[in-house]
Amino acid sequence: MKDALSIAMISDFFYPNVGGVENHIYMLSTNLIRRGHKVIVITHSHPPDRVGVRWLLPSLKVYYIPFMTIASSATLPNYFTFLPYFRTIILREHINLIHAHASLSSLGQEGILHAHFFGVRTVFTDHSLFGFEDAASILTNKLLAAALKNVDAVICVSHTGRENTVLRGQLFEPSEEDPSVSVVRSSVYTIPNALVAEQFTPSPPSRPLDTINIVVISRLAYRKGIDLLVATAPRICAAFPNVNFIVGGDGPKLNDLLQARERLLLQDRIELLGPIKHRDVRNVLTRGTIFLNTSLTESFGIAILEAACTGLYVVSTRVGGVPEILPEDMISFANPDEDDVFRALSEAIQIVSAGDHDPLEAHARVKQFYDWMHVAERTEAVYNTVVRSEPIGFETRVTRTMSLGPFAGLVYTAILIVDCLFFLFLEWWMPREDMDFVEEHWKPDVFADFAGEIKRST
Repeated sequence: MKDALSIAMISDFFYPNVGGVENHIYMLSTNLIRRGHKVIVITHSHPPDRVGVRWLLPSLKVYYIPFMTIASSATLPNYFTFLPYFRTIILREHINLIHAHASLSSLGQEGILHAHFFGVRTVFTDHSLFGFEDAASILTNKLLAAALKNVDAVICVSHTGRENTVLRGQLFEPSEEDPSVSVVRSSVYTIPNALVAEQFTPSPPSRPLDTINIVVISRLAYRKGIDLLVATAPRICAAFPNVNFIVGGDGPKLNDLLQARERLLLQDRIELLGPIKHRDVRNVLTRGTIFLNTSLTESFGIAILEAACTGLYVVSTRVGGVPEILPEDMISFANPDEDDVFRALSEAIQIVSAGDHDPLEAHARVKQFYDWMHVAERTEAVYNTVVRSEPIGFETRVTRTMSLGPFAGLVYTAILIVDCLFFLFLEWWMPREDMDFVEEHWKPDVFADFAGEIKRST
């Protein structure tokens, strides 16, 4: 893109918390900065002292808004309380595009609601898969549909995730050929995650060739299929005396794993490491030969990518967007049931025992497939399309919001109108002329050239 943009990443999920969404926002932001754009992050505070403005390398400014979380680092949807903070930041920083992340992020959805008052364009990235039947999914899907009715573009991290988001967010529009037929919006894109391959290099094998370690790094929760791990691990230990398990992570299913290990006297075969910091993930992965993922639902699975880059052969349940991550010769799939996971693990043990998997070759292939700069370039292309598109007018926004349904449509339309009135009140109460605007004392193009030189030299 020829003209540099001022971009605000908005999400409830960001550092100091560690996770896939947090890492995605940081890596995308830093690479967009390297490409000459200005990027800031807006998220909630973290007690006791992570509030206000902080800076992360290389030059990423983070606004920690003083909002309390309710569960899993997510804030309570409030719609109006965020607007005064949002307005001040957007105006002071001269933001012309916001990029919201994660469907469970209230701040991200509210940012999309408020942004149109400022003429700021909106992009949303969904990172997860959700169902349609339970009460929690029904509520979150309705909130997501309300937010995405007026978003300019949507990005998903896998094609399976794209299908899921299209259905949950009702991202349909009348066909140009036949208005009675609905088609998926043309503004829905698929851009996968990536990783820094240099941080996940294989190490020379230091363990005996007849010993195989199966590594599991995951949150120990039902959604991650830990029940399958609890059922399968003892069977693998009984069938293959030279196979051990190394399990990293914490969660509500930890007790089930501990009880199975104690009951079957497998303390010397199943090692439980507890929570693993992201900087220590490679050190754990290099101890293994096979990586096991038993998730029941997964949009992309960055842990699988990290394991494959470190040279491990991967065994995973065939769910969500996992089949899109790696070539078939680098991964074995299983249905999410105990017997098939046992079969896939048995095949993987035979493959690595026969020396048919080369860790260094696997690392080189993953390094070629996935790169954050490539992700930033594709995201930049989406930004370019959004900036050039026609803005959504207020009447169109009201019409789209009313299409949510006879009850939800009225509720969200009322929220939209009240939000508009509150915005006008803030314009009168805190005039823009009285604000102190942020001035840039450095040239983005000079920084981009310098960052490019550093990357070429390394």
